[in-house]
Amino acid sequence: MTATPLAAIDGASASDLSDRLSRGATQLGLALDNTAHDRLLHLIALLARWNRAYNLTAVRDPLEMVSRHLLDSLAVAPFLLGESVLDLGTGAGLPGLPLAIVEPQRRFWLLDSNQKKLRFVRQAALELRLDNVEAVHARIETYRPGRNFSTIVSRAVAAADVLGAAHRDLLARPGRLLLMKGRDLDDVARMQDLSDGCLFVHPLRIPFLDVERHLIELRSD
Repeated sequence: MTATPLAAIDGASASDLSDRLSRGATQLGLALDNTAHDRLLHLIALLARWNRAYNLTAVRDPLEMVSRHLLDSLAVAPFLLGESVLDLGTGAGLPGLPLAIVEPQRRFWLLDSNQKKLRFVRQAALELRLDNVEAVHARIETYRPGRNFSTIVSRAVAAADVLGAAHRDLLARPGRLLLMKGRDLDDVARMQDLSDGCLFVHPLRIPFLDVERHLIELRSD
């Protein structure tokens, strides 16, 4: 693939972006090879460029994008299970695209009902040469792929919708359902009541972000 150009992205220098990504990945315990590192920076460049016209994310500062989008997404990498991952409500490809970059041995299905955002996901996967990514245009409640997934992850979807996907046999057994949340953990009790699996809540420490983040993990074994 074409290496990420060593140039500023919307006022942020390439060296600052690279340094933040490298230090953040180290703090998360992730070892990025050169290909993954370059692809992640390339993804930020693409996101910043498309964001000017399509308003894909409210985050405008590329350095913040590294923290709020890349590192936040990569924090759940250790919790993935199996070879097939479904990202529900992926939006601008988060967390699916960053995870697909660092986990090339897994296949990722990135689902959203917003065609505009999926156009970005498809173009990013094409430019980054992510052969392990498939963009899916569908609504969560009507998605019937005829298969299940080892891991279902979501960053921006309500717990009830994510659980609904699991109850439609989209989640394999064994499987992992991963719901990314901020400080609001009201969904925990609801998920415990509606599920028959083992529920865990993991505090996530995201480098360069002074906000509370949690991961709700439901294990179906």
